Amino acid sequence: MDSISHLAAQLGRQLQAVGAQVSTAESCTGGGIAEAITRIPGSSAWFEAGYVTYSNAQKSKQLGVPTELFSSAGAVSREVVEAMVRGAQAHSGARYAVAVSGVAGPDGGSPDKPVGTVWLAWGDGERLHSVRKRFAGGRDEVRRQTVEAALAGLLSLLTEENPITG
Repeated sequence: MDSISHLAAQLGRQLQAVGAQVSTAESCTGGGIAEAITRIPGSSAWFEAGYVTYSNAQKSKQLGVPTELFSSAGAVSREVVEAMVRGAQAHSGARYAVAVSGVAGPDGGSPDKPVGTVWLAWGDGERLHSVRKRFAGGRDEVRRQTVEAALAGLLSLLTEENPITG
């Protein structure tokens, strides 16, 4: 079992132990987090919904991200991923949610947000954590590392740890 599948299976066991569900709100991973979760047999017991909101318009339409955040903070920002988490929780009813938005490359980077820059956020209904990461490698590597970080952060949140510091 690869590391992502292992993390997803651990997540499923933890969610089942507390009787909770999780939802995902994804941009740069294009559904990769939801795919990793749903490859685990029995995931229908703990996976509620996955939102793939690649465009800003869909982030607003599906998750309720305020449109002014895109001009004030940018799509790849703490403000946007935190709003995505809140939207995923509100629309799905899941207690836990993760959101990601980033620049996977090979294009689209800027001096402020170079390729490999990803914002992640996790919420459990009470707490909300977010972090900016800079992943190395090409598009596939950035996306894989983002999925892995998203799942690891959810696991930390479930064990009452800060997903940023562990």
